[in-house]
Amino acid sequence: MSRNSKAKRDQRKKKQPKRGFARLNHDLPVSNHAVLQDESGHVVAAIGLQGSEWLLSVGGQTMGNADNPVPMLAMLKHLANVQEKEGKTVTLDYSTQLQQMIDDLAAEEGKTAEEYLAALVAEFEGSEDEADGDSGDDADASETPDAVAGEGQEQASAPAPKQD
Repeated sequence: MSRNSKAKRDQRKKKQPKRGFARLNHDLPVSNHAVLQDESGHVVAAIGLQGSEWLLSVGGQTMGNADNPVPMLAMLKHLANVQEKEGKTVTLDYSTQLQQMIDDLAAEEGKTAEEYLAALVAEFEGSEDEADGDSGDDADASETPDAVAGEGQEQASAPAPKQD
């Protein structure tokens, strides 16, 4: 092997045309079932069905897939609520097939579709509040079961892991 073989190989690679990424299931079409758009009409996020798999796309990139699109729809509805709180106008439209899935799931729990979807959205808002509520105050630390059980006793414990 010569000393210049790596340099020659690198030059040869630079001259070759760029290859695009091979997308899995590129032969199956994706049909949109929920679209979140901003005020200028740009698609912010979408839920689509490709074959039997539901895909979540945010900013033009596929972010995940699932068998049930309803939690993804709740996440998009939460995202729309957050955008509206920031003063941005967004619209969320979804298909009759997706609405029928929500109706069926809500009927199983004895709720209306709006109540069912609102409960799912509230779960996202609750998880966001927990993440935002961690301001470093340990006022609630005295309320924990360990603190109550350990009153009057010294407990050795490892420091809690740092949360972002």
